[in-house]
Amino acid sequence: MADLNFVKEIADIDSDFTQWYTDVILKTRLVDYGPVKGTMVIRPYGYSIWEIIQAELNARFKATGHFNAYFPLLIPQSFLMREAEHVEGFAPECAMVTHVGKEPLAEPLVIRPTSETIICEMYSKWIQSWRDLPVKYNQWANVLRWEKTTRPFLRTSEFLWQEGHTVHATAEEAQAETIQMLGVYEEFCKTVLAMPVITGRKSEKEKFAGAAATYSIEAMMLDGKSLQAGTSHFLGENFAKAFDIKFLDKDNKLKYGNQSSWGVSTRLIGALIMVHGDGRGLKLPPRVAPYQVVIVPIATHKAGVTEAAREISAGLQKVGVRVYLDERDMSPGWKFNEWEMKGVPCRIEVGPRDLETGTVSVMRRDTLEKSPLAVKDVKKGIPSLLNKIQRSMYAKASAFMKSNIVKARTLKALGNAVNSKKFALSMWCGDPKCEAHIKETFQATSRNMPFDQTPIADRCVVCGKSAKFKIYFAKAY
Repeated sequence: MADLNFVKEIADIDSDFTQWYTDVILKTRLVDYGPVKGTMVIRPYGYSIWEIIQAELNARFKATGHFNAYFPLLIPQSFLMREAEHVEGFAPECAMVTHVGKEPLAEPLVIRPTSETIICEMYSKWIQSWRDLPVKYNQWANVLRWEKTTRPFLRTSEFLWQEGHTVHATAEEAQAETIQMLGVYEEFCKTVLAMPVITGRKSEKEKFAGAAATYSIEAMMLDGKSLQAGTSHFLGENFAKAFDIKFLDKDNKLKYGNQSSWGVSTRLIGALIMVHGDGRGLKLPPRVAPYQVVIVPIATHKAGVTEAAREISAGLQKVGVRVYLDERDMSPGWKFNEWEMKGVPCRIEVGPRDLETGTVSVMRRDTLEKSPLAVKDVKKGIPSLLNKIQRSMYAKASAFMKSNIVKARTLKALGNAVNSKKFALSMWCGDPKCEAHIKETFQATSRNMPFDQTPIADRCVVCGKSAKFKIYFAKAY
């Protein structure tokens, strides 16, 4: 087993979770700070995770009839002014281009904080008839929002994401798209990231600027805080009216399109770290790990060790396992510790004693359990083990989340829950003043209203009036 002295430079996960997170992302070389405040450099190990996320989501988007496209980074300022809620919501975060060289521009350009406005401008040109619908495009891009408080992956001024933008003939179709894509995110988080999420509708105060309704997936971090891991918005006709997106319908009447937009970002990498990590560093679910298996040869000066390790590596690659054969000139113990910190799901040790018995030693990162495996069974046994690790990690995260949700029927119970690093599930009258009171009193925000609205009480947890909604409250990133 690895030596915990190796991770002394990582803060204790229980006593200083914030510093633990920072230490882990830097020491595992996922990311580094950019030279401009609030920006990050995603290093190869971190970007490999993002590439896997992209590939997995791309497959799902295309399976649901979406096409990838790309739209410009620079948006005329006047575009943002067309939708009142949208400009009010994003204006404080917008970065502007006002000059080219020394020459001022006739109109300032906004570096995209999101792309609804420029995409809607193009849709208004492309959509003429009901035959042009639905339009279902997705964009992989970077966006810029000038954040005051930043932390790599969780909240940075520039980040990577995907944003889907669709137009439909009816509100019902657009709403169905909104919910469908929320479900795509939920399934992806569960099956790829091994991360349970709570799905539901955001309150009016927390919805996307310009949307008719916003839905979210909320994940619980190990410190009991919520992380909004993705959103899906029903835009209705709001942007269509602002950008004149009209089509001639089958009844020969000119109508406005109904829209949705939805997105997830590199914030998901931060979620991975804070849902699955431990005192040794990262713990990556196999389906999203850049390397699912690392092979460490031991006593390579002994005959046959290196050759056996290479043969095992080649065999696993042939069955689709992502493998790294670590032949660097470093001690096995150093390698064990490094790969444990980097969260590689499975380690195979190949040494002369193992080969004498026709076995290798296999260690699971999630449980730190080590067991022998016959060399002849590696190609079948390792994929099976990786599937077992994936399921086990989801089960553990799911059990943690369920055990840290409290049904809070009084304001005191709600406060005790969020101050004890838990989610509070409560009843709410729908008045924004009650929502604001919880934020002011406990520094907790509403997360979402679950689709299952079976009441747990009759009265609002704050004012005592008749309750309308069941809703989650938590402290959040």
